[in-house]
Amino acid sequence: DRDTDKKRIEELLEENMVLEIAQKQSMNESAHLGWELEQLSKSTDLADSEKSFVFELNECASSRILKLEKDNQSLQNTIQELRDASLTSRESSLKFVELEKENQQLSKKIEKLQNQIEKEKQSNQDLEALSEELIKDKEQLQVVMETLKADKDRQIKDLKQENDHL
Repeated sequence: DRDTDKKRIEELLEENMVLEIAQKQSMNESAHLGWELEQLSKSTDLADSEKSFVFELNECASSRILKLEKDNQSLQNTIQELRDASLTSRESSLKFVELEKENQQLSKKIEKLQNQIEKEKQSNQDLEALSEELIKDKEQLQVVMETLKADKDRQIKDLKQENDHL
């Protein structure tokens, strides 16, 4: 878009220069026609038809100058609009680049956070597995303790009976 705008601006500048040259030529023609008109009006033997012809040429040149001035102004306005659009486009491009950088930074942060979450999940799973193992070990130890307690109670009973017997 910027390249197209630049090319269009260059074309408009060239066209503007051509119009300015044409305007200067037209103004020179008009001045020259005015001078000729003065010279012709000074000569007394000039016919009315020739005067009206020169007057028409002068009016034609004047209208052509006005038209060229309007075209020139229009082209200058278009050039200014294109420059403004180009500046806006550049500003938008700079903002887009900044947003893209910010987006990349945020993506990196999100990736780090996702990695941390995965590590936490794995750590929680490891702790859960360890907790389950500890619960199983506790249950086994309770069974062993109950067995030992029963053996101890039985031994105490046996020893009491042996003691009573002695």
